[in-house]
Amino acid sequence: MKSQDTPFVGGPLDGRVLPVLLGPTGHPPKTYRVPVPDAAGGPPTVLVYRRVQAGPAGRLGLHPGWKYEYDPEGAGGGRLRWPWSKPRPRPDATPGEERDAADE
Repeated sequence: MKSQDTPFVGGPLDGRVLPVLLGPTGHPPKTYRVPVPDAAGGPPTVLVYRRVQAGPAGRLGLHPGWKYEYDPEGAGGGRLRWPWSKPRPRPDATPGEERDAADE
């Protein structure tokens, strides 16, 4: 498998450049999770980094690569969320009292 040296910005890994495995498309993963063991033997703390472009796009529209920025909240992101996976509420699906008042 291929890997790419990727810089990390912010958080405990600020300034480090680590080799990150590339996916089948040649890009590193969108999120990079680093488990940090607890000194007291408790559950590990997970640091979350998000992939962003390393710089602005050049003249041809190509960007210079990727970097990871620290996400202190570290919530969400691990699964794809498709807009059609949840049914939308119907606009006329209101409680009976409000609908009766609108009809009168």
